[in-house]
Amino acid sequence: MLGMPGRKRTAWRTFTAWYAWGLSQVLALALVVLVIPVSLQIFSRYTPFVPTYIWTEEMARFLFVWVIMLGSIIGVYENAHFDCDLWPDYGPRVDAIGRLLGRVGVLITALIFIWAGIEFTKFAWNRTSELGDLPLWYIHVAWPIAGVSWIVFLGEQMLDDVRIIRGLEPIDPVRRPM
Repeated sequence: MLGMPGRKRTAWRTFTAWYAWGLSQVLALALVVLVIPVSLQIFSRYTPFVPTYIWTEEMARFLFVWVIMLGSIIGVYENAHFDCDLWPDYGPRVDAIGRLLGRVGVLITALIFIWAGIEFTKFAWNRTSELGDLPLWYIHVAWPIAGVSWIVFLGEQMLDDVRIIRGLEPIDPVRRPM
């Protein structure tokens, strides 16, 4: 995350590194908090002394959606999504072309998430959840945030791939896939 020794990281890459770090902290916190309503649901079903709380199901659902979206954002930043090797190693340029094509697919998905996510959030803007009376846009806004974040991270990765295709060194070789 800190880059190569002797190589200065750009301001944009420093921002995205801090953004990814902050998102991973929020993700860890959301996972810890998610354990509480899920545990209450389990204990209330199997023990007579824990009351059944209605809000736990809704809170668990909201947190679960956010955990998935935050995890997908971190996955894009860290190049942690799975890859399928379809051909043997033809060198860094061909590998970069393959990665670039895959990232174009993720970019298209991100644009769909932004467009549909904005519509989804507008639809939920004045609506509330049934049990907790929480504004539904709290959960729906996760889709456009994920799409924008994917594009932020994809941009720098695609730039590195284009540099490799042109025969140059990537700006951030630490995050370059092996």
